[in-house]
Amino acid sequence: MFTSSDEPIGYAFDPVFRKWYNIELPCIGTSNWFIASSIGMVCFMDNDSRSELCICNPITKTYKKLEEPPGLKFSDYSALAISVNRESHIYSVAIVKSKQVPENFFQWDISIHVYNSVNRTWVTTLTEVLMGWRGGDESVICNGMLYFLVYSTGGGQPENRHALIAYNMSNRSSQGSLTRSFIPVPCSLTCGRLMNLKEKLVMVGGIGKPDRPDIIKGIGIWLLNDKTWEEKFDDVFASSGADDLIYIQSYGAPALLIFDTNHKQWKWSQKCPVTKRFPLQLFTGFCFEPRLEIAP
Repeated sequence: MFTSSDEPIGYAFDPVFRKWYNIELPCIGTSNWFIASSIGMVCFMDNDSRSELCICNPITKTYKKLEEPPGLKFSDYSALAISVNRESHIYSVAIVKSKQVPENFFQWDISIHVYNSVNRTWVTTLTEVLMGWRGGDESVICNGMLYFLVYSTGGGQPENRHALIAYNMSNRSSQGSLTRSFIPVPCSLTCGRLMNLKEKLVMVGGIGKPDRPDIIKGIGIWLLNDKTWEEKFDDVFASSGADDLIYIQSYGAPALLIFDTNHKQWKWSQKCPVTKRFPLQLFTGFCFEPRLEIAP
């Protein structure tokens, strides 16, 4: 957990001993980056050009910079995801780029680019134009499936403003249209976050009020089971997760609320020692599983 600043340093929380430790992120210049993690590895993508990427083990401080991904140099939205094989340590990085078709707000170019650590190359696996939907910055890989949220552009009358797309990374030849892989979200959301908990897809979302869907009334947690959502919690923000734990935080405060999906229990962490340098400075953070044996 850290503040948005030019110094990529912060604090790491250990949920077993309930302690915070100083931590440095060795491969980035600032903390203003897209971040994705999987089994001891963390992938960073710069927020400005979205073409500079780095793979890092925050515990051993080893890191590797990846070559620039293909596709649009500047996309309107980009979603980053990484998956590490627990046995072989082979990893894949996926980027979903979304850009508005010129002078047409309802049509958006979607492209998916995948990096494999064996071949050490990027491959553009899909390009498609979506009507009435655009991509965003939320994606995750679970069991070889790339999931990413799309957002209604108002071209039609969708029941909800969000939807989920499932893309099979291991069987790309028979994909067909992305619209055939749409999974409706469980309710009207103000925002959504995706995470991989033990190769199961979990979504944390802000639940909109029935009469004012743009105003949050609470936070919901759902587990995707065979394209059906199972509700985990619906009433209590940024969120991320690892193992059986989901972490929910406020952008404006260092408080960290933890939900244990195994025991269905809520608890607060010890207060993070990170502090603001000016009143409007934001707090942010990410989860990763510390592993010594994994290297980029």
